[in-house]
Amino acid sequence: MDHFITFSTPIDGIALPERFTFPFNYEPHQLCLIAAGEIQKHLKIQKDWKHNFGLEEGQEGMIIGKMFGVLIVENDQGEIGYLAAFSGKLADANHHARFVPPVFDMLTKDGFFNKGMQKLIRMTDDLNEFKKAQEDSEHRTQEELDVLLSEIRRLKKDRKQTSINLQQRLFDNYHFLNTLGESKSLMDLFSGNKPPSGSGECAAPKLLQYAFLNKLKPICMAEFWWGKSPGSEIRKHGNFYPACQEKCVPILSHMLTGIEMDDSFAESK
Repeated sequence: MDHFITFSTPIDGIALPERFTFPFNYEPHQLCLIAAGEIQKHLKIQKDWKHNFGLEEGQEGMIIGKMFGVLIVENDQGEIGYLAAFSGKLADANHHARFVPPVFDMLTKDGFFNKGMQKLIRMTDDLNEFKKAQEDSEHRTQEELDVLLSEIRRLKKDRKQTSINLQQRLFDNYHFLNTLGESKSLMDLFSGNKPPSGSGECAAPKLLQYAFLNKLKPICMAEFWWGKSPGSEIRKHGNFYPACQEKCVPILSHMLTGIEMDDSFAESK
């Protein structure tokens, strides 16, 4: 699927920025404002999927606002267009028309992650059965209880290690490119430390990864919040925000290597 979007709004006469956006402190370029406006219009009128952003009364499902991003790019024919992405999942899926795919699709039906999660569910069910049997202590000998306790300990240990192994394998499957053709995994980028949950699932890394894979030149970018404000953060519907610090600094620092940044980036080095 080609995710290069041609502007429906005329952009003739709008000058391109001289340097790429510093993603952690920026004012959206006019092209980004136009692209974001087109994506916001799409979100209002599309009928292909349903997601409860908390903007309409009576919608089913948990209210989950989302960060969306737009990346203005130039293709090898010299045409200016843009890419769009959402953070995490949208409507419980990773793939939707107009939006670039994830860096790594953990939701693949027969993929290792889904199989691993199913295994963890089975292990949890087995653990709960042993716990129920242990609770029926009146009808069991001490020897039987000791055996049950031993099995519970073993299952807890095995489940924990299975979870750790699955998470490690997931981290190893996220690889991020830059303009120099260098690829690094999440573990590389976080210096061997455990990356925060959701690392690599933000809009900005998705946009840049797709651009690099498809020989598109990044020009500028912006991210906006769509939906009800979450309880843990100040996020206002339709407002633009910088990339997150905890998850995106190590990733974007690598991905933007070789790209001339605006003055904010130069001052931060």
